[in-house]
Amino acid sequence: MNTGAEQETAPTESSLADCLLAARFFAQNPFGLSGICLRGFGPVRDALVEKLISALEPLGPVLKVPNNVDAERLLGGIDLAATLQGGRSVWRPGLLETAQKGFLLVPMAERIDENIAAHIAQAMDIGELAIILLDDGMESDEAPPAVLMERIAFHCDLTGARDLAAVATQNFLGASAATNVRSMTKKRRASLAATAAAFGIHSVRPLLFAERCATLHAAMAGRDRIDDEDLQIAVRLVLGPRASQFPQQEESSQPQEQEPNPPDQESEESEDQQNIEDVRLEDLLLDAAAASIPPHILDQIEGKVRPSGKGQGGRAGSKQQSTKRGRPKGTRPGVPGNGKRLALIDTLRTAAPWQTIRRRESGNTDPGKIHIRKADLRVHHYEDRQESLTIFAVDASGSSALSRLAEAKGAVELMLAEAYVKRSQVALVAFRKEGAEVLLPSTRSLTRARRALNALPGGGGTPLAAGLVAARQLAEAARKRGQTPTIAMLTDGKGNVMLDGTANRQGAKAEMEEVAKGIAALGLNSIVIDISPRPRPEAAELAAALRGRYLPLPRAQSAAMVAAIESVGKETAA
Repeated sequence: MNTGAEQETAPTESSLADCLLAARFFAQNPFGLSGICLRGFGPVRDALVEKLISALEPLGPVLKVPNNVDAERLLGGIDLAATLQGGRSVWRPGLLETAQKGFLLVPMAERIDENIAAHIAQAMDIGELAIILLDDGMESDEAPPAVLMERIAFHCDLTGARDLAAVATQNFLGASAATNVRSMTKKRRASLAATAAAFGIHSVRPLLFAERCATLHAAMAGRDRIDDEDLQIAVRLVLGPRASQFPQQEESSQPQEQEPNPPDQESEESEDQQNIEDVRLEDLLLDAAAASIPPHILDQIEGKVRPSGKGQGGRAGSKQQSTKRGRPKGTRPGVPGNGKRLALIDTLRTAAPWQTIRRRESGNTDPGKIHIRKADLRVHHYEDRQESLTIFAVDASGSSALSRLAEAKGAVELMLAEAYVKRSQVALVAFRKEGAEVLLPSTRSLTRARRALNALPGGGGTPLAAGLVAARQLAEAARKRGQTPTIAMLTDGKGNVMLDGTANRQGAKAEMEEVAKGIAALGLNSIVIDISPRPRPEAAELAAALRGRYLPLPRAQSAAMVAAIESVGKETAA
């Protein structure tokens, strides 16, 4: 029997072997396969990238794309020094023009701007350009932009790979005689297309990549035609990592009563006999694709993680435009002042082509003087990601309060453990007896949170409306501070205490609905976690009034709670 360590090591070694084979295919036909994405950081990936670059440099230039590259650096623009010196516009080529018939190395590809990714994709479509994407994402939903992932053949996961010797022994040099391999038959193409459709792949590009990959593998094996093994390799390397669903097994129909065979029955049976090989081939390809689905893709297929579509991991806050701080987003026309800073180089670059005309108009031909107009002014532009705040509103009433509070404590501590990485804060509201109390204002301090959580009380009535009011007040204050708040209600939804402290179930329900609709009107993110022993309609009705997500967790776990809350922010960002 295999030990747990052996079970964990085997998939990693298999994944590394597939990645090395994919890299070898890419090195032999880089423009036909368009690119490769290497996920997971470490010495193994670094060594593999060095090997790839060494193999590709004889074929064309290999240029590295800075993470903060702007559109002008990518597409080209005015050469300021040459333009000012010559008095006429001098064009400076961008990275995409320089890299034509060559390669782009994109580090931290999961953070690349969508506009930059679109420009790279367009350059790949209109010219010979292949890319190497380095994916350093920590979360399962962090990924490079889909517009680039769609256009490359291989998505490789090197997470956990440790075998440097396997990379060191690889030789990517030497062209393959793939042109001597016959084209794939129509039946094999049909089986390949059926396999792709079964795994939710509906684009034509992966099918083309898979056929080219199978052709290369057949050439490496010295065959002049593509056989089943070549197709299995291609499916495992190209289609498996792209899977978005598991194949749906068709239910076998009940056998019908046998009837006398018509005269042409024998011919139909012979045709069915001929199709057996095709069915078997499709089964082989399905098995090959299923075995190569990476774990982070499995999480998304099984619904554990909702991909954001933009590669933004964690429950970070929403983006906002800024003129003072954040990620550089280039420059735009504007007048400095009120926090806007002058982009001197871009201002001079805009004014440079007009100097000859402006000197002639002004009558001042001094080449040492630069004529700048208001329309030339450029200011810096940034994109700042807001800090997120999760407000736990915990129902601390009733006999089962202790178990609910324990789960809330665990969830708060789990979120605070990664607060600095994900730029998030946590607040805690407990409601019981006649009202609600803010036990923990927004904080990142784990020590402060533990101190407040240890003194968290429990028992009494359920003033649900009061808990909603307290959570809304915290959320509105967070918005004014520039944060992105999310309200997480841990309750069974059965309120029985009104805002004035009187016990009235019908009145408490009416107040709850009114306050919840007010929160929904403000556009606040919310999730209702039903932690009653059996899911009841009251909590679902509360989620509907909030226009938030409803999650029944009769046996709530802290980790599951955190995953659900984080998904709310991701869905909103998407």
